[in-house]
Amino acid sequence: MHFSLFIHMERYSEQENHQQLFDELCELVKIAEAGGFRTAWIGEHHGMQFTSSPSPVAQLAYLAAKTERIRLGAGTFVAPFWDPIRLAGEAAMLDVISNGRLEFGIARGAYQFEFDRLTDGMSAADGGQALREMVPAIQGLWQGDYAHEGEVYRFPTTTSVPKPLQSPRPPIWIAARDPNSHEFAVKNNCNVMVTALMKGDEEVDDLARKFDTACSNNPEVARPELMLLRHTYVHEESDPEGWRKGAEALNLFYRYFLAWFKNDQPAVNGFFEPVTQESVADNPEFSLEGLRRNMMIGTPDEIVGRLKNYEKLGITEYSFWTDNTLPFEEKKRSLELFISKVVPHFR
Repeated sequence: MHFSLFIHMERYSEQENHQQLFDELCELVKIAEAGGFRTAWIGEHHGMQFTSSPSPVAQLAYLAAKTERIRLGAGTFVAPFWDPIRLAGEAAMLDVISNGRLEFGIARGAYQFEFDRLTDGMSAADGGQALREMVPAIQGLWQGDYAHEGEVYRFPTTTSVPKPLQSPRPPIWIAARDPNSHEFAVKNNCNVMVTALMKGDEEVDDLARKFDTACSNNPEVARPELMLLRHTYVHEESDPEGWRKGAEALNLFYRYFLAWFKNDQPAVNGFFEPVTQESVADNPEFSLEGLRRNMMIGTPDEIVGRLKNYEKLGITEYSFWTDNTLPFEEKKRSLELFISKVVPHFR
């Protein structure tokens, strides 16, 4: 099993400085590289302070100059927000800048808040058609002269300038949840990334089964990789109540997440208020015990045990998701503990 880092700049108040947050992001990526992580993933979000990430290309290009080995992943580009020719060229340039370290992740998008502002109100649920056209378009543009005539995109013969450094192309990852998304990814020779969000390991089992089914349905395709993304918080064995800090932080994170997903309040300078504790009191996924059980929160030994089970499911990459509302020093301590006491069990 490989390990990777999934990271954004989290900003929850005007007092937090984006420059400092980016410096902290870079430090965590360097720690991950030194710890043997394969990839650093950064997503794409717009107008949302709690995931300040309008351009993964810009951040990853900077990291390309500050790192040596770690691969640089867009996790993920949001297909409906892009023109294929522009995305193919910008991603290929990132591959050139990074000396062939690009991991190209793409998804249909999720937050209606963003769709209302970037796609003239398209329903987020309709982003799948853009994704299904974008993937073959990117593959064609990277290969050479390519023309496209689809429902979403239409353009005459053109090519990606520049071409990616990696041959035959950089790995493409598709964020998948439903069986059709898994099927599309495998059929198109793409890797798959999944997240169980707030759900427990029964959801991970289900996602792995969907991936296995897609692989079985396409025996002519070499088995792609399967990455699992999970919030991770590691605490010392000497602190039996240490899990509470992680659970409380993720309770707050997911109350922010739910607020943005519901999209039923006016944003003030890119901030939403989290939904209240009272409004989620009856949801067991928001209880501290529920979060402890479902999220990757625990001692190194507890985390190792669960990762071994994930490995048996065929998961080839586990991505340590840093977003959790905790201060930088807490994130750093948890990551370093994961590297020193968890990772060695998988070497």
